[in-house]
Amino acid sequence: NLETQWSKYFPQEMTKMMAFTRPFGSREVRRQFGRLIDDFRPDVVHMNNIHTQLSPVIAEVAHKAGVRVVWTLHDYKLLCPRYDCLRGGAEVCEDCFDGSKVGCLKNRCMKGSALQSAIGYAEAMTWHRARLERCTDAFICPSAFMATKMTKGGFNPSKMHNLCNFIDTAKCAKEDYSRADYYCFIGRLSHEKGVRTLIEAANRLPYKLKIIGGGPLEADLKTFAKSQVEFVGYKGWNEIKTIVGSARFTVIPSEWYENNPLSVIEAQCLGTPVMGARIGGIPELIEEGVTGMTFTSRSADDLAKVIDTAWGTAFDNAAIAAASLERYNAEKYYNELIKIYKNT
Repeated sequence: NLETQWSKYFPQEMTKMMAFTRPFGSREVRRQFGRLIDDFRPDVVHMNNIHTQLSPVIAEVAHKAGVRVVWTLHDYKLLCPRYDCLRGGAEVCEDCFDGSKVGCLKNRCMKGSALQSAIGYAEAMTWHRARLERCTDAFICPSAFMATKMTKGGFNPSKMHNLCNFIDTAKCAKEDYSRADYYCFIGRLSHEKGVRTLIEAANRLPYKLKIIGGGPLEADLKTFAKSQVEFVGYKGWNEIKTIVGSARFTVIPSEWYENNPLSVIEAQCLGTPVMGARIGGIPELIEEGVTGMTFTSRSADDLAKVIDTAWGTAFDNAAIAAASLERYNAEKYYNELIKIYKNT
């Protein structure tokens, strides 16, 4: 942890043994967070990714002290012990939405390990829906899709608030919206991102595809790809801004329940239309034919058709950027967030 004026309230850094205890709510975390609440006296405790290192015990501490608790959900951890709703790392699965969580044990969802899956199951059963709802006043879902899944999992829909993510729009400022003759993908080269499906479609077409990023499938994908596919590797933001900001369009071929991907938001803020799979929260970010197009997830045939259509479509890149910079700016997010704080 970075040293701050609040460091005296931090629990000690986790050891390997603590991985078996911290997720269930340690006395140290409860004590230290209780001290922080008593000394600072917050109006709201806003949680993000707090599992394992801290656990939802901090929500109980805040709630008991009479503090409003707001929780932004960045993944599906409250519904799925392994957080991504993927069985075997590839197949979309909702077996644990009924609250039993036995699917985690049966399918060894946690890295294929019986022990880790047992811990994941025990953690999920400890922090069950009723317990979490008692101490949380509002859940912020960055996508309507997430809110729908939370409701399907038994959570109270009145506690769900849909608030799309924001970015630092200033970093996307540019004057030139001209385009080069290529399209691109940016992200981790792993099964759930659908990159193999994208390359299968790209191999059939004459257009140049640039792939930004690395991951476990990189070597296999390079062997599978034909000459029109270029792997440019990991890039920092300045290079990403240049590559994505000059592409005709980007492709988000995801094959899992993406929540509210920043890769879509950043591309659109650069004036680059997005061809996105119809899965998770991706379609919510795309205005068909205006800021991009959608296609059937896992379908190379449909994706190839959309790429071919998009290549011949004249998008208004400057207009895409202007609308997106307004939609995804921090000030707009802040105003909506304050409403949630005041109304919970």
